[in-house]
Amino acid sequence: MTIKDVSSKPLQELISLQGRVAVVTGAAWGLGRATARRLAEAGAAVLIADLDEEKAATTASELAQEFGGTVVSVKMDAGDPDAITAVTEMAVRELGSLDIWVNNAGIPSHVPLFDLSYAEFDKVLAINLRGTFVGAREAARRMIAAGQGGVIVNVASLAGVNGIAPGQAAYVSSKHGVVGLTRQMAIELAPHDIRVLGIAPGVMLTEKTMFLAEAGKDMAQATGIPGIGGSRLGRHGSADDIARTILFCASDMAMFMTGSTLLVDGGVLA
Repeated sequence: MTIKDVSSKPLQELISLQGRVAVVTGAAWGLGRATARRLAEAGAAVLIADLDEEKAATTASELAQEFGGTVVSVKMDAGDPDAITAVTEMAVRELGSLDIWVNNAGIPSHVPLFDLSYAEFDKVLAINLRGTFVGAREAARRMIAAGQGGVIVNVASLAGVNGIAPGQAAYVSSKHGVVGLTRQMAIELAPHDIRVLGIAPGVMLTEKTMFLAEAGKDMAQATGIPGIGGSRLGRHGSADDIARTILFCASDMAMFMTGSTLLVDGGVLA
């Protein structure tokens, strides 16, 4: 195995993604949009894959205009393995390669344990866990075929390393699975120079949670996660807090990291 020495590279080259192609799922808005924005800013060509086709196209257009690079979109259902596979093929066919895959798409679940149906449980795992598995595996196939290595980033959650509020059995199960999958895929893909990392966000202020803050509600109480706004730093976490961490993982700054899941929780589990 060749040892890559990047110690002589200047900082701007280490963080640069020039010449690389990134796919971000669930990137029409929220954490995914913020991530696509930072990757595009770093120079990557970005493919936004989201079930909301119209919003994805709007986001792609806005980011392409902001940074002047290639940002395109496609409709994708994270619960449909064939659709996920088609996106990996599209990235290679239309953008020339697939170097970075960010599994961000997912759905919440708020059903009390004894009311949780098999159908609801299966739906959450199909999108949050199986969708992550399919995306990572199919992206890895293309990376291996190209022989250039790559990076896969799986967005888990604080719920992937800890139990949280009541009513989260399906969600917590799915995100714990994502953390375990990240470890295992890192082991199996390391010989191909593919790094696999996880991100475990705490409660972030996004379109999904903004309504709580606007209503003057305490997000820590609403979510069952302690601290101010779900953190101990005296502020809410933002989508860009996660996006910057994912950019770090995707770049050569994190070249010797794989298999880890990084907590970005404002110190909740401290």
